[in-house]
Amino acid sequence: MDKIALIFSGQGAQYSGMGQQLREYSPAAKAVFDLADRLRPETSMQCFSGSDAELTQTKNTQPCLFCVDLAAAAALNEAGIKPDLVAGFSLGELAALTYAEALSTEEGFQLVCRRGALMQEAGEKNKSAMAIVLKLEDEKVNNLCSQVEQVYPVNYNCPGQVVVSGIPDSLESFKGIVKEAKGKTIPLGVSGGFHCQFMQPAADRFSVELKEYDITMPRLPLYSNVTALPYYNDDPKDLLARQIISPVLWHKSVENMISDGARIFIEVGPGRVLSNFVSRISDQVRCFHVEDIDSLLQTIAEVKISA
Repeated sequence: MDKIALIFSGQGAQYSGMGQQLREYSPAAKAVFDLADRLRPETSMQCFSGSDAELTQTKNTQPCLFCVDLAAAAALNEAGIKPDLVAGFSLGELAALTYAEALSTEEGFQLVCRRGALMQEAGEKNKSAMAIVLKLEDEKVNNLCSQVEQVYPVNYNCPGQVVVSGIPDSLESFKGIVKEAKGKTIPLGVSGGFHCQFMQPAADRFSVELKEYDITMPRLPLYSNVTALPYYNDDPKDLLARQIISPVLWHKSVENMISDGARIFIEVGPGRVLSNFVSRISDQVRCFHVEDIDSLLQTIAEVKISA
């Protein structure tokens, strides 16, 4: 039987209105939003009617996306669709850990709120941004980054797509050499340059805060952004702290999930960014997503037929 991989959306996929239909349709999804609102009263309001500017602030983006990701996963679970493998992109990894019962939903939400606040603070102190690089191989992007000070490859998404972080002036220079190399850059709508040394203060403080939590090994194979391998003998707290300053090895993670038997990928949370990456990585898998009622019902029907 084909294995099901559940993949949790990351920052950049947010939009106003995300998750509202799921909350209204699914009791399990509603329970996630209710818990989030109890801990952080503005969460549902920001998800359903927040402005683009509000949702782009990392301190808001991360708890809101975490909530929508878990609500979508809960709605699937409620319908009897349960995965064999899980992974999440950046903050999505914390949602995946929570889903895999390495910690409680309340603890996961508390941690993602702190993570978002710390990363926003680090981004404000170290002015930086991110950009997508298209049409170039990973190694070429790595080489181009080495030619410009304070520009770093940070997300290896899929063939022909790498995201970089850098300070604004350096990114401007970097765009020029990418163009000369026949590549293309697109600014990414986030409030800082993540997954590199700019986030070291956030990683250090998050590491300290993680000590207050009892995080166990996940009950399902969960693929780390840092290693692209399932959590095994690794310390989950160490991986979560390192993840903030380490490149997201998404391309390799998906390849490893496929090698381990995943043939159905279901993205939970807003948009189809991750499922589009998976489709570009392999044409031997089927991809679905869950973000509203229509996508939920379609995914349930298709996956049950496949099973």
